[in-house]
Amino acid sequence: MIKREIEPKILQDWNSKKAIVLLGPRQVGKTTLINDLVKEHSVLKLNGDDPQTRIQLSNVDFNFLKNLVSDYEVVFIDEAQRIENIGLAVKMLVDANLGKQIIVTGSSSLDLANKINEPLTGRKWEHQLFPLSWQEVRNEYTFAGAIQRLEEFLIYGMYPEVVTSSQKRKVLLQLAGSYLYKDILELVNIKMPDLLMKLLHALALQLGNEVSYNELSKILGVDRQTVVNYIDLLEKAFVIFRLYPYSTNQRNEITSKPKVYFYDNGIRNAIIGQFNPLKSRIDVGALFENFFVSEKLKRLSYDDFYGKMHYWRNTQQAEIDYLEILENKINAYEIKYSPKVKVNFTKSFTEKYHPENCFVVNSNNFWDYL
Repeated sequence: MIKREIEPKILQDWNSKKAIVLLGPRQVGKTTLINDLVKEHSVLKLNGDDPQTRIQLSNVDFNFLKNLVSDYEVVFIDEAQRIENIGLAVKMLVDANLGKQIIVTGSSSLDLANKINEPLTGRKWEHQLFPLSWQEVRNEYTFAGAIQRLEEFLIYGMYPEVVTSSQKRKVLLQLAGSYLYKDILELVNIKMPDLLMKLLHALALQLGNEVSYNELSKILGVDRQTVVNYIDLLEKAFVIFRLYPYSTNQRNEITSKPKVYFYDNGIRNAIIGQFNPLKSRIDVGALFENFFVSEKLKRLSYDDFYGKMHYWRNTQQAEIDYLEILENKINAYEIKYSPKVKVNFTKSFTEKYHPENCFVVNSNNFWDYL
């Protein structure tokens, strides 16, 4: 098993008299990680994908719950977002102070926001697990081994099973099918499931570019609010995430169009059905930008970064690919796959915002920033 960066943080929260909540997309290794951490304990394992478990735990009865967990040190509830009233059930167990470590995992924040977060206010430590990070792969395969696989990561992504499989395309196509969107399709009343896939395809083709909700609504033949709602669902299911433009409310800055990135390059490429090598692609720059920004998201999450991630563009189309802003200090990044591309940071940005640092990231140095 590839060592996960988040493991020490979870162990730090052990025996804290709070529930440990681990969120992340399906198939990123949440269950594998927790099973490894609890292997020396007596564990009650419950899975929200199991109908019988859903029935048992949806009936919030304290005496039943107390007896259910009485013989175990650890209670591990997997895919908890599928269990009605699970937040109340976990709250009862935590408040009862039974000496049990409660661990809850979920593959979406769709219903966890209602079923877990509110009832567990002040009673949980929450973590997020992503597809494998560059640092995790580097630690497992050495720097030399990891850097030789950069093209593979740009094309096939970094889901654990994909990285370790000899049938990467087959695994990815299964992941990018309905299994990845299982929570959206089953837990939310999706009136137009085909629209979800068409929207994903459109977003995949606009990778690294600003996304106009109005344009998407015209392309898909639905109203703007439907597009916004479906993008919200995809974000809550950890398929995509949005990067918003940086603004100080100046008139000449765009504030309405986010960029949309995929948590994983491989999922994006599976959606559009393109696994051809980099030398025959026209989207190499977008792939590298998605890779770097998604790796930044992982890095900052694991490092407990509390600042903000943005991009910047003004009405004259001057642009900075990526910004990190912490306590009014700005680090600016221009992201180019080829080290040969010359980059000049636009004065309309540097003279106005006075960034702390300006970095040019390429395929020959990206690891210095991750």
